[in-house]
Amino acid sequence: MSNFSLSLILGGFAALADIFGGVVLVRANMAKSYLRYFVALGAGFMMAAAFLEMIPESFRLSMRWAPPLILTGYSIIHFLEHTITPHFHFGEETHPGEFLSVHTSYSVAGGLAIHSLFDGVAIGSGFALSSWLGWILFFAVFLHKVPEGFTVASVMLASGRSKPAALYSSVLLAVTTIVGVLLINFFPAWVRLGLPLSAGVAIYVAATDLVPEVNREPGIRMALIFFTGMAIFFLLRLLAPPI
Repeated sequence: MSNFSLSLILGGFAALADIFGGVVLVRANMAKSYLRYFVALGAGFMMAAAFLEMIPESFRLSMRWAPPLILTGYSIIHFLEHTITPHFHFGEETHPGEFLSVHTSYSVAGGLAIHSLFDGVAIGSGFALSSWLGWILFFAVFLHKVPEGFTVASVMLASGRSKPAALYSSVLLAVTTIVGVLLINFFPAWVRLGLPLSAGVAIYVAATDLVPEVNREPGIRMALIFFTGMAIFFLLRLLAPPI
């Protein structure tokens, strides 16, 4: 199977995880603790993937432009979260009074859609360079997709939108993920921009969005799950080293 086909298939799985997160909130009423475990595991895996794969590979592509592009990716999400989509949790939204405005809920959905676009760009960029990197970045993205879909659906419900609207918002994230994958596949030269930008986004999401959610949980369990995410990355590197 070509890397093009594989990136589309795995991008599709990542997109479905967004939708599943919305379904969990709207239909299933599954235990919220499982989402916290996904957050902690995804944070550790994504942190390791960003620092040990995405950044070094970005520097290999361009020593000159990698640092400013990584910083730009980080800054884009920081700007969105502190201006257009201020103060939301990367999990179930627990302060509905802060999302009474329909406009605000749509802004949050838009901000997360841009983040999802970079998720797809990361997967596409990985497979544009090597199958191994593509798989690593897919796992890094996939592990936080369910909480992401859960987040956008919960924000929509907190603003008074209907359950179908909440579910459609998670579908929006799925679509933008696929769009990100397609962008790199149709314009492979953009990988020089896409990978370092995605690295900056991944660092922000892991360190600023996910890790604080892990730290909110008392006890050592969530910290151990976070380090388990890192350990899984190292295990994959050991069992299937990059080519």
